[in-house]
Amino acid sequence: MRLLEHIFENARKSLKHIVLAEGEDERVLAAAVIASKQGLAKVTLLGNVGIIGKNLTNKGVSHYIHSIIDPCCSNKLADYAAALKTKRKYHKYSMEDALNVVKSPLVFAAIMVDQGDADGTLAGAVETTADTVRQALHIIGKNKNSKIVSSFFLMLGCAKGSDLAASNGFEGGMIFADCALQITPNSSKLAEIAIQSASSCQNLIGEQPRIAMLSFSSNGSAEHKLVDKVKNAVTIVQTSKPQLVIDGEIQFDAAFNNEIRTAKMPNSLLAQRPNIFVFPNLEAGNIGYKIAQQLGGLQAIGPILQGLAKPANDLSRGCSVDDIVVMIAVTSVQANTQI
Repeated sequence: MRLLEHIFENARKSLKHIVLAEGEDERVLAAAVIASKQGLAKVTLLGNVGIIGKNLTNKGVSHYIHSIIDPCCSNKLADYAAALKTKRKYHKYSMEDALNVVKSPLVFAAIMVDQGDADGTLAGAVETTADTVRQALHIIGKNKNSKIVSSFFLMLGCAKGSDLAASNGFEGGMIFADCALQITPNSSKLAEIAIQSASSCQNLIGEQPRIAMLSFSSNGSAEHKLVDKVKNAVTIVQTSKPQLVIDGEIQFDAAFNNEIRTAKMPNSLLAQRPNIFVFPNLEAGNIGYKIAQQLGGLQAIGPILQGLAKPANDLSRGCSVDDIVVMIAVTSVQANTQI
């Protein structure tokens, strides 16, 4: 998979420090060892030091892990509790309450990143997406240039069994956004999702972004306020980022297939297939990426968060060891480029 090799190579160049909040999970532990062996990141595991250490020692791989930290016993607890109290969500907490909260691995990992003791964090193999993302938002917060935090899935067309993608001549990577966070974005938020995804495309895929703003209409074939929302988002992007190649509103078939696009939109600004597909709402995005995954055989990596001050990413609770390895690499690349 050429794109994965590209991401892995960039991760090796940066070798960032990534903290995994769910260090006692067998999949997380195995992925941490693989990522460390391959030089994708320096990895810290959070959890019971005895349990994790014994597991690693039994496998003869303890020397690959950068460090193991039990949040309940860390000498950083007081400092991290004080830092937690500076956050809006926690500023009214007593020091005792803050000390108790920071012992949570999710909170501890986010504070580590916030305080510069790690470059990025990854969780969600055990914890829910809601809890994982909530701590990232409350503690790490938005990038100063970001209006929102959004997400995307990196869709790979070179996965085994991706016959539909192969039949369409597609073997690279695409960004599907937003499929996990922004439920009903307005025009302004849709524009921000497109702009954030453009940066993610450049930094992860290594290509100039080509953005399709999806709708059930192509170039005015339907009239509806939901169509107008997408049109307005395109105008916002074109005004604020005139260098970006973007078109819409456009239906998925017209965006993906060059011949259909030429027939439906002969004057489209998209001279070739887009590498970014921005869905009009979370419902469409979530359904869309799962159809591409299940019927098209595409590999879906994510959800990957964008717009945060520092990288924090979510895993599916059904994730595999390989999925976690890839997400460690992605988080490492994000930490190097500050997506």
